[in-house]
Amino acid sequence: MKNIFCLLAGILLSFSAFGQEDATKITYAHNTFEGTRVVVGHSVEMLKEGEMDFLIAHKFGRINGGLYEFFGLDQAIIRIGFDYAPKDWINIGIGRSSLDKQVDGFVKLRLLRQQSGAKNIPVSVTGLSTGAITLLRSADVTEPIVFQNRVSYCHQVIVARQFGERFSVQVSPSVTHYNLVENRDLKNDVFSIGAAGKYQLTKALAFKAEYYYSLPNQLAENKTNSLALGFDIDTGSHVFQMHLSNSGGLTEPAFIGNTTGDWLKGDIHFGFTISRVFKLKGRRY
Repeated sequence: MKNIFCLLAGILLSFSAFGQEDATKITYAHNTFEGTRVVVGHSVEMLKEGEMDFLIAHKFGRINGGLYEFFGLDQAIIRIGFDYAPKDWINIGIGRSSLDKQVDGFVKLRLLRQQSGAKNIPVSVTGLSTGAITLLRSADVTEPIVFQNRVSYCHQVIVARQFGERFSVQVSPSVTHYNLVENRDLKNDVFSIGAAGKYQLTKALAFKAEYYYSLPNQLAENKTNSLALGFDIDTGSHVFQMHLSNSGGLTEPAFIGNTTGDWLKGDIHFGFTISRVFKLKGRRY
């Protein structure tokens, strides 16, 4: 009887110790979004220290171009980019887009990370600053575009929450600054709010959507809000995404304030993005 009592006491003590250890454990939200982009806009996700993400993004012409334009496939906008994480809490990147021959770069900082356990933080938060330079030559060689008028910026605070293993949402209050606007009646700063979501359909397939709403009386009459829908396919070594969007731009200044397409009129671009992450330093996993 004494041996049985000792055995039961030992089991109870082991459960108690396990409970105390589990209470001090921190569990982080994992894979809130499939990668560092939702569709074309940034997600809250960050690369790990020493990782480099090689991104190739394509957008074709508008589907309503008809058979003559092969439903947009005769035209293409391409961006090639490299993202890198010197540390877990900071990502930097650079890219080149064929649209307006634009060169862009960004800095992204992790401010908060959703976690539970010893410390509960309900959301993940990152800060993003991007800049873009348009290198397209002026149509009139007698009136060249000065350098400062080629520059635009975008700053965002990205707030996201993961609900279970399948569903995630994020919002992105944004301010985009254009050094040069189309006419004097337009403002150089455009304030907008991005909203995005992800639903994990299977282990390898996820549906994503993102929408950027610009506050009223800021854009020219021919400009519209950007809406994009896409599917991510995780092959294990690559993430392949197919998407539809009313914007041809592949950077924040290009699609937040310069979208002209209307979904209801068929101004829809088909596109795809290939993402491949390489481990450049540190232990491989």
